Amino acid sequence: MPPRVIWGSNIGIALADGETTEQRILTNQPDDGSARCKVSRALVQHKDFSPFTQQPTTRSTFNAISFQQGRTELFEPRPWTHGVRPLLQHKQDRQRDHSRLSFDNVTKPEMVFDAHDRAFAFFKGACERGVYDNMKTAVDTILIGKDRQYNRRFLQMCGHYLVEPVACTPASGWEKGQVENQVGLVRERFFTPRLRFKSYDDLNAWLLDKCVAYAKAHRHPEIADETVWEVFEEERQKLVPLRGRFDGFHAVSASVSKTCLVRFDGNKYSVKASAVGRPVEVHAYADRIVIRQDGIVVADHKRAFGRAQTVYDPWHYVAVLARKPGALRNGAPFKDWVLPSAMEKIRRKLAGSADGDRQMVKILAAVLDDGLPAVEAACAEALDQNVHSADVILNILARRRDPVPPLTILTPDALKLQHMPLADCARYDQLRS
Repeated sequence: MPPRVIWGSNIGIALADGETTEQRILTNQPDDGSARCKVSRALVQHKDFSPFTQQPTTRSTFNAISFQQGRTELFEPRPWTHGVRPLLQHKQDRQRDHSRLSFDNVTKPEMVFDAHDRAFAFFKGACERGVYDNMKTAVDTILIGKDRQYNRRFLQMCGHYLVEPVACTPASGWEKGQVENQVGLVRERFFTPRLRFKSYDDLNAWLLDKCVAYAKAHRHPEIADETVWEVFEEERQKLVPLRGRFDGFHAVSASVSKTCLVRFDGNKYSVKASAVGRPVEVHAYADRIVIRQDGIVVADHKRAFGRAQTVYDPWHYVAVLARKPGALRNGAPFKDWVLPSAMEKIRRKLAGSADGDRQMVKILAAVLDDGLPAVEAACAEALDQNVHSADVILNILARRRDPVPPLTILTPDALKLQHMPLADCARYDQLRS
């Protein structure tokens, strides 16, 4: 009789006549160290293993979970703003994270770092353990059991806050059951009916006030004689003290185009013209983008969360204007450029001159050497004198930059005047008499 073949969990097991599955795998089949053999042996050693089905023979049961105060935080990444996006007047699509000791933000590395920083700052402390999903932001490789190879930057963050990371078993949502339904509760509790906000900062500030007010007004579900806020205040005393903020950025290398732009996350950001031709390192934070080259900051922008957007800093292109002053009129970086009031008045007055663009570029170039406050003050002084020439403004800057040196000659005591002369014009009238 040919051997029977039993298929269980996508593993084929050839059985001889009268031989059981366990005997075939654990006794007769040598352990050659292969992944197939390891999985087969692990399956039959499970008490609920049945070779004829892919499910355990007993019904699944669960234990209620309870944590000591201040010991464990549950981190849940959720794209919940897909349902909140119409609240924002300017359309932005952004994911959020949710936590039991709750914090929100996206599952990219820099967003996870920022979520922890904001949450622990609000909690005024950190937990000893953190339970996480097997998200790529935190876990590079899933090993056997609870063993994980964590991301290097994620481990640095955990080490900074003294948090021991613990990863959930894949497809086992009950291990963080207390946080899974929190997103739906927040939507129903605070975002019905839908409201409108100008920015995420306004949204987060409003949501924080609502959460605190709710916690102070409602009883704790397990401790009936105390409110949620009172229990939270007690738990704060058991948290790990904070030692400062974690510099939570995600670093990637990038190249600079000839138009002084660096592409990151579907958007473009300008850098100083001196950075063109050499690679740069983008430090992505949750709310800003810092670009460095050889350790020097060449750009610092507010982060854009849309797609195909270009974020300009006009001052990055002032050095280019020195060679092509005509670009001041039609250059994309200079559209809707808001200058300080005195410099803007000078710009409008120079607009009617034949060489007005060239003169304005000279004034803007002086900002790179003297600084914006000094140039703004020089422009204001020139306007007080009813002039708006670039040469006059540069002359004012030069005089302020190189003031008259103070007198250093010491007068001997014998040559000092005993009686200071008086300015009396009446003495000239005596000469006429």
